[in-house]
Amino acid sequence: MRASSPAAPNDPRHAAPAVSPDGYMEAVGDVAFRLDPSGLIHHASQRAQRAFGTQVLAGTVLTTLAVDVDQAALRNALVDAGTASDPVLVEVRLRCAGKDVWFELRIGLLPGSHELLAVGRDMSVQRATEQRLRHMATHDALTELPNRLLLSDRIRMVIANARRSGQGFCVATIGLDGFKKVNDGLGHPVGDAVLRQASSRLRKTLRDSDTLARVGGDEFVAVLPGTFTPDQIKLVSGRLLAALQSAFEVDGHTVYLGASVGVSIYPDHAEDEIRLIALADAAMGRAKETGKGRAVVYSVRENGPPQHDISLEAAMFQAVREGEFLLYYQPIVSSRTRQIEGFETLMRWKHPTLGMVPPVRFIPIAETNGLINLLGAWALKAALVQLRQFEEVAKRDLYISVNISPRQFRNDRFLSVLDDALAFSGAPGDKLVLEITEGTLMVDPAHAEAILGKMAERNARIAIDDFGTGYSSLAYLKRFPISVLKIDRAFIKDLPASTKDAAICNAVLDLAKHLDLSVVAEGVETEEQLAYVESRGCDYVQGYLTGKPMPAHVAMAALKENLYTELLPDELRAGLT
Repeated sequence: MRASSPAAPNDPRHAAPAVSPDGYMEAVGDVAFRLDPSGLIHHASQRAQRAFGTQVLAGTVLTTLAVDVDQAALRNALVDAGTASDPVLVEVRLRCAGKDVWFELRIGLLPGSHELLAVGRDMSVQRATEQRLRHMATHDALTELPNRLLLSDRIRMVIANARRSGQGFCVATIGLDGFKKVNDGLGHPVGDAVLRQASSRLRKTLRDSDTLARVGGDEFVAVLPGTFTPDQIKLVSGRLLAALQSAFEVDGHTVYLGASVGVSIYPDHAEDEIRLIALADAAMGRAKETGKGRAVVYSVRENGPPQHDISLEAAMFQAVREGEFLLYYQPIVSSRTRQIEGFETLMRWKHPTLGMVPPVRFIPIAETNGLINLLGAWALKAALVQLRQFEEVAKRDLYISVNISPRQFRNDRFLSVLDDALAFSGAPGDKLVLEITEGTLMVDPAHAEAILGKMAERNARIAIDDFGTGYSSLAYLKRFPISVLKIDRAFIKDLPASTKDAAICNAVLDLAKHLDLSVVAEGVETEEQLAYVESRGCDYVQGYLTGKPMPAHVAMAALKENLYTELLPDELRAGLT
């Protein structure tokens, strides 16, 4: 028998068996449906049938499986899929065995047919993740209350409703009294438990229509729609205070705290969410200052008008982005030769419309909102870089003196900031003097001693600024590694006529001499003042007589041209020429 010859490659006997649409549906998606153009299900995949349980899917209209609010979107997608060249995507919730499940359905025409194929992907995990991320972005992790972001959104909604109804409302800021002692004495886990209990108590005090948010630390904010009359505010604030008066029981510890409440009213006090919160916070600050454990409604007479400060604070953040802050340098000179020995760095703000904003206006705001840490780090690095340029021009050694604010000094990262500035500039530590006020050191002497010791390890010198105006504790002169005392201008301005100021200056200079400390007299504005402090052994002076604060280029010109010699008495000037 003759053997049969091999079949050609395209012989129908060797073609792959055709896969039916229903067979294909078993291999794709989490659910799959074959439909007519009206959405009537002709066939459902086995996965789809299992997802919907015992319900018979064939003969059911697909849109009826969707929750009511999603049926219109699914119906429109089916209509579009009947004429579109590409599949149509739609996300809907389908009722699967007693629960609503999110599916992404891809609906398109079956080739060579008027039927539709809908393939679905279960989106439950992705939707749950998105919902969890949204919740994390808008809620406080510790208490699960709305955070500042969601609070602002809620207040804007209440403002919109109030404008339509003509009915006012109030914002209440609640701050726990003495909460710091809990964290310091019992630890942060106990403090966190107290905050969770406090949030629960406050939440139970308020209505469902009210919003309670945690905005940081031990502060909460309540938004109270429809509450704006004095009687209503008194009633609600009384309940808030009462909720926090009873003891907190945590891990065997009994903690008594209490609270202070500040209230602002829409539209009487403000008409935007930022100012409403700020004014309520100002009123709470007033409540704490005047005895704690009480509620205070904002009053321009008692709290002052902070509107300008609020706008100034917003402008400060803009100023950082726009580079409006700059450094000025005031010479520190030898009292004998009047030669510039160093410079004190002073921060200035050149606002495009307000002009030069005085430091007394913006430094306290920066200290309060934490911006001082950013500005201080920049000033320290920029000053040390500038020092290198000063020395190149002067062709001799100089030093730079930089003020350290209380908040900077207490910041855990301060030493890292100092190291970064020294490394970036390449300047040795002994070219840097860090000026710190007495009050800053005496808030926490143990912490101050530890930090000052580490600063001294970097060879940075420590100066006590405004000496004699703060705590004036002589004990820290021995305890802390201090190198320089700066006599405050208050003791200089009436010299030499004032016998009391003269006695204080003499005492400081004598003390410094025996402790081997340098002394700088601040605020020297007359020849008589300079002659007096120089005759009493004060080696360095600083003031308008020997140089006002000046931009860097002016300071470099003064160094390059030896302009300080113009201030010298004739006999000394002759000796230098």
